[in-house]
Amino acid sequence: MLRDFHLADVLTLANGCCGVVAVFGAINFVESGDDARTLYAAAALVPLAFLFDVLDGRVARWRHDASPLGRELDSLADLISFGVAPAAIAYAVGLRAPLDQAALTFFVICGLSRLARYNITAEDLSDETGKVSYFEGTPIPTSVVPLALLLVLWRLDLLGDVGGRFHLASVLFVVSGSLMISKTVRIPKP
Repeated sequence: MLRDFHLADVLTLANGCCGVVAVFGAINFVESGDDARTLYAAAALVPLAFLFDVLDGRVARWRHDASPLGRELDSLADLISFGVAPAAIAYAVGLRAPLDQAALTFFVICGLSRLARYNITAEDLSDETGKVSYFEGTPIPTSVVPLALLLVLWRLDLLGDVGGRFHLASVLFVVSGSLMISKTVRIPKP
């Protein structure tokens, strides 16, 4: 299988590695009992994954290496780095009440659905050159926004605990997930 990988696929795998290590960092943060450096390091891996995500697409187009394997790898890596990792970090900072967990699960499932929809509709949405001109719903890498906002709220101790039942900050992930699966939100693709 290694012989089938292209340079773009290696960058995609680096994206996925960032997501997995970010999840491990979130787990280490919970185990360490509050070492903020561990949390910040985990969170920093999500924008790094974004950089690899941008680079893999550019390298694939530059080298004409786009492949079905690469497209599937990209979706799986994106789910880990921009779905599971942000949800794990959110859980680690305190969004652990049952409704918080439901919101984070909803967010990840929306990301999963968004990626699957893109994979099956990309051909239909592409122009005569094969380039997709817009995204239906926000792309899953936009999850860096609610993650960044969450970290600011956490740092300021403003997560909004509502009687131990849920945190208002979990709404960030519900909104982000909802925007990902929206068919009315159309984002031009660069």
